[in-house]
Amino acid sequence: MNLAQSDSSVDYLNTGAWSRKALGEARRYCQVNVAADAAASNYTGVPPRSEWKLTPGAAYLHYTPNETIGGVEFAFVPQVDAPLVADMSSTILSRPIDVSRFGLIYAGAQKNIGPSGLCVVIVREELIGRARHGTPSIWDYKAVADDGSMLNTPPTFAWYFAGLVFKWLKKHGGLAAAAERNRAKAELLYRTIDGCGFYRNPVEPACRSWMNVPFILSTPALDNNFLAEAAAAGLKNLAGHRSVGGMRASLYNATSIDAVRALSEFMLEFARRHG
Repeated sequence: MNLAQSDSSVDYLNTGAWSRKALGEARRYCQVNVAADAAASNYTGVPPRSEWKLTPGAAYLHYTPNETIGGVEFAFVPQVDAPLVADMSSTILSRPIDVSRFGLIYAGAQKNIGPSGLCVVIVREELIGRARHGTPSIWDYKAVADDGSMLNTPPTFAWYFAGLVFKWLKKHGGLAAAAERNRAKAELLYRTIDGCGFYRNPVEPACRSWMNVPFILSTPALDNNFLAEAAAAGLKNLAGHRSVGGMRASLYNATSIDAVRALSEFMLEFARRHG
């Protein structure tokens, strides 16, 4: 509504559940070209850049850097002529990001920023003021920006909580330090999965997410046992998304390296007893 007219063509990369939802919504408002689709790999990787079929003159290219359900993550920022639009919900604040490479970034707060219900939008100034006729003022980026994001009464508690998180991040070394912590957590968990024949991660190694790590037990009949024993050990919410099953560990900023060590030790012990 802010970047394209009803007859505009827009490009979308489909790498998983959240990409599919985004392009499904876009089809309600403009002409969508799926420039690349990871269906052939069952959404376990990112289609090579050489295979993308981009639209000349597209209003933008949209992609999801991190697919939380499938655990697929882009290891690169796409280089395209059109403005780059990214759903950064599960990547923002996990590491330094060069925002100058993007036309627009949007992110739900509920991963690394604060409570759900808050959405952050970072948009290039030259892309503001393009909203199509009929766009409600509350969704018009120019109207919102002109009023300092206070066109309406903001979600004050969520804003306050996000401010506390920003202070916490700065106190603990900023995003460079966050990146090192997140890299270490992910590497530890993937080493545990890869080094033990009892578990398997389905994602191509070059596309593995730092934030969301799905894994499958060699004996699916033990899934419920794994979850029950993990919960008893204080390791909660490890069930995979209902659409894919298996297990999933989310390693957002609030998850400590000690928690990942505890999970790793539990997984190895569980495998020893049931393998």
